[in-house]
Amino acid sequence: MPPPADIVKVAIEWPGANAQLIEMDQKRPLSSIIREVCDGWSLSGSEQFALRYADGPQLYITEQSRGEIKNGTILRLAISPARAARQLLERIQSHGIDARLEALKELAKLSADPTFAAEFINMEGIGTLARLVESGTHFGEMLAFTLTAFLELMDHGIVSWDLISLSFIKQIAGYVNQPMVDVSILQRSLAILESMVLNSHSLYHRVAQEITVGQLIGHLQVSNQEIQTYAIALINALFLKAPEDRRQEEYTNPLEQHLTEMASTLAQKHLRSIILNHVIRGNRPIKAEMAHQLYVLQVLTFNLLEERMMTKMDPNDQAQRDIIFELRRIAFDGENDPTGTEKRKAMYTKDYKMLGFTNHVNPAMDFTQTPPGMLALDNMLYLAKVHQDTYIRIVLENSSREDKHECPFGRCAIELTRMLCEILQVGELPNEGCNDYHPMFFTHDRAWEEFFCVCIQLLNKTWKEMRATAEDFNKVMQVVREQITRALAMKPSSLDQLKNKLRGLNYSEILRLRQSERMSQDDFQSPPIIELRERIQPEILELIKQQRLNRLCEGSCFRKLGNRRRQEKFWFCRLSLNHKVLHYGDLDESPQGEVPFEQLSDKIPVSDIKSVVTGKDCPHMKEKSALKQNKVLMLFTVILVTWLFVHSSLAQRVTFVHVCFFQEVLELAFSVLYDPDETLNFVAPTKYDYCIWTDGLCALLGREMGSDLTRSDLDTLISMEMKLRLLDLENITIPEAPPPVPKEPSSYNFTYNYS
Repeated sequence: MPPPADIVKVAIEWPGANAQLIEMDQKRPLSSIIREVCDGWSLSGSEQFALRYADGPQLYITEQSRGEIKNGTILRLAISPARAARQLLERIQSHGIDARLEALKELAKLSADPTFAAEFINMEGIGTLARLVESGTHFGEMLAFTLTAFLELMDHGIVSWDLISLSFIKQIAGYVNQPMVDVSILQRSLAILESMVLNSHSLYHRVAQEITVGQLIGHLQVSNQEIQTYAIALINALFLKAPEDRRQEEYTNPLEQHLTEMASTLAQKHLRSIILNHVIRGNRPIKAEMAHQLYVLQVLTFNLLEERMMTKMDPNDQAQRDIIFELRRIAFDGENDPTGTEKRKAMYTKDYKMLGFTNHVNPAMDFTQTPPGMLALDNMLYLAKVHQDTYIRIVLENSSREDKHECPFGRCAIELTRMLCEILQVGELPNEGCNDYHPMFFTHDRAWEEFFCVCIQLLNKTWKEMRATAEDFNKVMQVVREQITRALAMKPSSLDQLKNKLRGLNYSEILRLRQSERMSQDDFQSPPIIELRERIQPEILELIKQQRLNRLCEGSCFRKLGNRRRQEKFWFCRLSLNHKVLHYGDLDESPQGEVPFEQLSDKIPVSDIKSVVTGKDCPHMKEKSALKQNKVLMLFTVILVTWLFVHSSLAQRVTFVHVCFFQEVLELAFSVLYDPDETLNFVAPTKYDYCIWTDGLCALLGREMGSDLTRSDLDTLISMEMKLRLLDLENITIPEAPPPVPKEPSSYNFTYNYS
């Protein structure tokens, strides 16, 4: 029969005596149990004793905490908390150095116990410890134990920090400012100052007068990570509790920010570089508490952006409107503005539309929503001034596209700024226990702005990869958000590493990862499902192959390269219906449908084709690659492009198209090599046609179809086919192994009665 729930079997120890094994009735008063235990060892005055845990923190047991005692717990009989507090207080005030040191050592250990702490504080013990510190007569271990006990007692929250005297603060600050001080004393002094700042508004001002962030920088350069952690924690506390007017003043020019005190300190290069070189890139692994403090520092630094993020643009503020004018001037070179007011207004409206603003007449209205408010405009101006070539390239690249495929720079920059604020939790307080700091944000003085510049280029690239239109804006932003969050999860150590991570997370990779995760979530990794997938894959590949060959049989129209005449020339190529001959021939104009075989005068037997080459391996690309064959010409082209950008707004688009033309053609080029040493050169009109033709030609030659389109189609079709086949197995657990084959029947003489 199990013992009653209120009975706990424990062992109780006393120095120099055998332990008592008792059944503690939790319904009995604790005082009566202690009296019974004292009687067992013939100890008088049971009210002077108490029970403590023998292991762990060795806390005192009270009526409130006795419910936590479990069966088999080892307890210890000890003097009561009041008696222990009285004895320690007397010994601390004694004249014997050794006795005082032992008393302070024991006090530092007992101060973590809330029961003992309450008794010691009631006897004015904290005041006694404060006077010992203020006297300045304690050093070494004695001072370290004193500070430890003081901090432990104050952390219980029984006494208000506001009661701390100014002389005590000056003494503690003196220990922090001393060039050579014991590590344990410095560690506890930093912790005490941090607690003062966090727990008392009035003490913040006193501590801030004694300790500056500049004085704490030296403690970040030591090899002791504990000291570094406490120093950063104090910096965070000073900034977190600083009044708003001391954190950051409002500024008008986003490129010339006028920060005050704490904001200026956090932004200064010296502090950032020291944290980067001595903490993040130190030879020691980052511990959890240090990671948390770095995360807090990162959050507080980004919170400096909150004011700009929540500031709406005033359409009547000329200084703010001048920023938009500057964006337009940098992009389109406004030196040749028309003199007439109406002409200027019409041209501005056209330029603002090309810049991608939603409101073409008054783009200031685009910045009236918070978040991101004026922060978005700050980011755009930083990109335009610091990374001017990138800014001009993005704007001109989109202005030269078809209207339905242009990426609206202004709208994208505003939405991207809002997204980055959400991802990095701008304006939110740090989360307790969170260690999610990013080393790359400590590698640059303008980390936020540089992060934006990297992400806006990513957005523009993803827009092109998705061949998006204005209707796809939200879809593109979702993909970009996923790209950024996945890259941040990899913890890149620098902005360059971030760029490399994002380069690998292109749109095709995101689709692949989504599909992989979706399959994993649907239990597509079990052995039977994997076997089913392997069986289905050849069928799907054959289906894709037939689609590619059918598309080649329909044929495609291609433009001729190297034509110097104004009139464009075209040629058409298609595969015979029996898949044995490639027919091709010149055309005067682009056809509206299929071209009959009779109009295609030339042909190549498929049996004569030796191989298919792509990109820079194509013969016609080697001939056209003037940039690679002539370095002087390449240098001249760069100089010419730069000169045209500076001196001609019209030439900007033309020159940009010519510079990018070769790279675009290179990505769409492929050639058929056939006997005897002949080539048929192609430049596909689109990436889709490029994938169709290269896959089809590889299929004709019996080679693997390796385009991105094939991989995407394969994943999509396999996923759809498997889900259709598994539709009847929904909510049914698929076994890991096939069921066993039943035993053979004893007789094969079966009789069926159909009557």
